[in-house]
This record gives sequence, structure tokens and C-alpha cells, in this order.
Amino acid sequence: MTQENNNTAKVDEDAIDIIALLKDFWSARKTILKITGTFFLLGLFVAIFSKNEYTAATTFVPLAQGSSVGGGSLGSLASLAGINLGGGANSEEISPELYPQIVGSIPFQLELLNMPLSIEGQSTPISYKEYYKNIYNPGFLSTLKKYTLGLPGVLIKLLKSEEVAGEAGKNRKENKIITISEEESKLIALLESQVSLAVNAKEGFISISVTFPEAVASAEVALKAQQLLQQYALQFKTQKSMEQLKYIEERYVEKQNEFNTIKIALARFQDENMGINTALGRTKLLQLQADYDLAFSVYSELAKQLETQQLQVKKDTPLFTVLKPVTIPNEKSAPKRALILVVYLFLGFVLSLGVVLGKKYWQHFQKEWRLK
Repeated sequence: MTQENNNTAKVDEDAIDIIALLKDFWSARKTILKITGTFFLLGLFVAIFSKNEYTAATTFVPLAQGSSVGGGSLGSLASLAGINLGGGANSEEISPELYPQIVGSIPFQLELLNMPLSIEGQSTPISYKEYYKNIYNPGFLSTLKKYTLGLPGVLIKLLKSEEVAGEAGKNRKENKIITISEEESKLIALLESQVSLAVNAKEGFISISVTFPEAVASAEVALKAQQLLQQYALQFKTQKSMEQLKYIEERYVEKQNEFNTIKIALARFQDENMGINTALGRTKLLQLQADYDLAFSVYSELAKQLETQQLQVKKDTPLFTVLKPVTIPNEKSAPKRALILVVYLFLGFVLSLGVVLGKKYWQHFQKEWRLK
């Protein structure tokens, strides 16, 4: 009986506390309305002045064409040509972890920076870099943020001297160390925030999405990113078999020339010595015939191996099946103005309640402090 009374008293006490808290909120309703209204106006300001953005996406599946073709059929005759065929080209599947590395690589991003874009109001295509340097207007909200929250960074930039990478283009052409300017570094950081890659290793498909202020340009960047990703993946997958094919082609041309030389030498000797009666002449003919047979055997086997390696390259070349092609977005993906207003209203209401409670407990703290 005593325990039931205690529980009832505790429930009544909690109810009294909640009622007292609601009374405090009601008494401070003007403060709550002011703070919530201020956040609503702030949310309305953000929603109105936020720049429109469009998102274009594509999804594709990389497929391998076949397994490795054996390279051991050439045998001992190929060894005479100076060729070590090994066990064939690598035909393993492309690792899913490779695709994010490609998208995050500097050469990939530089190609996107320099790709031509169709911009509304421009008669000719311009590059991504030129768009953000000369045309793009970030809007009032971004400018306000730059010179308020971002003011320390602006001041630091003014105090620092800009490093100019004069040899950047030359180094890229010569495939040496890549040097990027400060401007390119900022654009790459912006590009990374706009291009999103999702790899589903379980299902085997890859999705690319691009968010951009221009609808047509967003689709163009998405398509270019898809093509570049496939191109880089193809180069990686076929690199070994292509190098081996190039090596065999070089040896094939070399042995073909040697065979033609020996064939002509044998024919000329036979024409000049129609009736050979001497042992030395017959020995010379046998030697030329043996050289011809050996050269022909090596040449023939290299021709077979060349055809085999060409098939291997085709087998190693992945196919890309596009499940969702790139389309020009008709509707903007951001800003979601209704959601912005709801979020700011919620934050303002929660903050106003916190202010009321904080003010109450602060007054209580001051009262207790004076008594002590």
C-alpha cells in the first residue's frame, strides 16, 4: 500500500513539473514566437537566395568478355625469336575499389575541368574552369557567407602569395609529375563535391551523379565522367595484354623481314646455280634451305601467336552495359525550399524553448548564489 502511494505521488509530481514547464513556456510565448519567427525569416531568406542546382545521373555495369587465352602453344620455336610468352594476359575482374581511385585522380579531374560545356546564354561551349572563373555568379547568399563566415580565409588569401605553376602544361604533356595551380586545386575541390560515385560491389553496377547550376551542363559532365571512367578502366584492364601484343607485333615484323631476306637469298642461289655438281654448292644449298625452314617455322608460329594475342586483348576488353543513360534534368534538385523552411522553423522553435529554460535556470542559479 505504501509503495502504491509513493508511485502515485511520483506520478503527480511529474505531472506538476510538466504543467509548471508548460506554464513557463506559455508565459514566455512572445519570446518563443520572436525567436521562431526570426528563424522562419532566416529560412525564407536562405530558401529564396539559394542558387538552383540540377542533378544528372547514369548507371552502368562492367562486363568481362572471357577468360585468359593460354600462351603456351608457341613452344621452343618461339624461344628462338626471343619471346617469353609466360602464362597469358591477366584476365581478372576489375576491382570495385579501382573506380573511386580513378574518379579521385588528378588526370581524371583535369580532363573534366577542361571539357567544353553548353551554358545557357553562351553562343559557344566553354570549359568548366572558364565557367567558374568568368561566368558563374554565386549569388547574394554565397557572397554574404564568403565575406562573413569566410572572411578569415579571404584575408589569409590576400596575405599569401599565389604560386604560379608555369611548367604545369609541359609536365602533363611529358607525363611527368603533375603540377596544379591554386585555382585548379580549388576547382578540383568543387568538382569533387559535385561529382558523386556509388559502386555496388554486390550487384556489380556503378552509378555516377553530377550536381551543377546548369541543367544541360550537368548532363554533359555526367556523360563525360562516365566515358572517362570507362576509358581509364579499359586501359587498366587491357594494359598487360596490350603491352604483350605490342611486343609480339614487333617480333613478328622483325622475323617477317628476316624470313623474306632468307627466302630471297635461297631463291637467288637456286637461280644462279641451276645444276649444282660440287659438294660445296650442295652444302650451301642445304644451309640456306635449313635457314629458310627455321625462319618460316618461327614466322608461322609468331603469326599464330599474334592472332591468339589479338583475341586475348578482345577477351580482356571489358564491355559496359548502360542501365540508366544520362538525361538532361527537367526539374531542379536543389534547393528544397519547403524543407529549408521546416528545418529553420524546427531549429528556431527548439532554440526558443532552450532560451526559456536557460533563462529560468539562470535566474534560479543567481538566486541560489546570492543566498550562499
